Amino acid sequence: MSSISLIANDPSRFDPLSLDQLQATADYEGMDRVVGLPDLHAGNGIAVGAVFWSRSRIWPHLVGSDIGCGMSLWETTSPLRKFRLGTVERKLQGLDAPWSGNGQAALTEAGLPPELASPALGTIGGGNHFVEFQRIEVVADEARFAALGLRHDRVWMMVHSGSRGLGQAVLQAHRQLEISRGIPKKSPEATAYLAQHDAALGWAVVNRQIIAKRFCESLGIDGRKVLDICHNSVSPHQGGWLHRKGAAPADQGLVTIPGSRGDFSYLVEPIADNADKALHSLAHGAGRKWSRKDAHARLSRRFNIADMQRTALGSHVICEDRRLIFEEAPHAYKDIGMVIADLEGAGLIRVIAKLRPLLSYKTRAA
Repeated sequence: MSSISLIANDPSRFDPLSLDQLQATADYEGMDRVVGLPDLHAGNGIAVGAVFWSRSRIWPHLVGSDIGCGMSLWETTSPLRKFRLGTVERKLQGLDAPWSGNGQAALTEAGLPPELASPALGTIGGGNHFVEFQRIEVVADEARFAALGLRHDRVWMMVHSGSRGLGQAVLQAHRQLEISRGIPKKSPEATAYLAQHDAALGWAVVNRQIIAKRFCESLGIDGRKVLDICHNSVSPHQGGWLHRKGAAPADQGLVTIPGSRGDFSYLVEPIADNADKALHSLAHGAGRKWSRKDAHARLSRRFNIADMQRTALGSHVICEDRRLIFEEAPHAYKDIGMVIADLEGAGLIRVIAKLRPLLSYKTRAA
């Protein structure tokens, strides 16, 4: 049985089911350390917002089906004063359709097998994935912001997507009858899984790059990538293997931590001195408060579609999936401010800037 660390000022507010799921994983033979982050919530059998480290084993299901899912953050060339929501909404058309570019060439350029190209490359996908245009609300660390060459007066863009069906195929190929057993780290099975995992992770990074390019081109602007991080992955760490399930890396530079589509997001810098207490990881977002089913049941009775297309912060939402717009409503998520406060209280991050949502794009009808 491994030790569990919870990163929270008040651990009693965690959903008991998420803690039960975390404990079940901590009980795996060969599991050495488990961390629950401030956005911890119950998942499909496995807690999300968690990190797992083992000296000896790899568990594909702890990474899950969306290998490489993550966030990229872009500073666009669009001046904030010229950003008109109505105009932007009208221009964002055809972005759910397959990308017209050369997927094989894009993957080859990234050092990935060209045969992994598919019509899904360059598309957001469903669930909680999105593209969001944002503005700088507050700069908490002006000196660091300036040193990074960042600008207050530009529109920013966050892209959240992953490996689409590819990650699911990898998980299916390596699904175990007894998932708690894992795979010995030096076995042929582990070598095969890791090779396919790394390809799916790379595919997800390329996917976010193409999505950002498509959205910028639709608006006639360009963008500079500030960061790209994955929050579903397994990687070598201190002689063992570190599994992140809905957890941002704290050992790869800047991190963006989004709230819900109706809340602020944060640009933060990990504090290396304290990183080991959270297994060199951070919260990847606000974390769900309600399941998708509960969110739809609660909110569809109280609100109509038009209510969901505007947020309390005045931002707009493009989501023409009539179920998804309720499932992913801001009400279904925890308070991102509390998540950030927990990370700061644990000495894990330094906030650089807070960003306000302007327009969140999830899907348009075909």
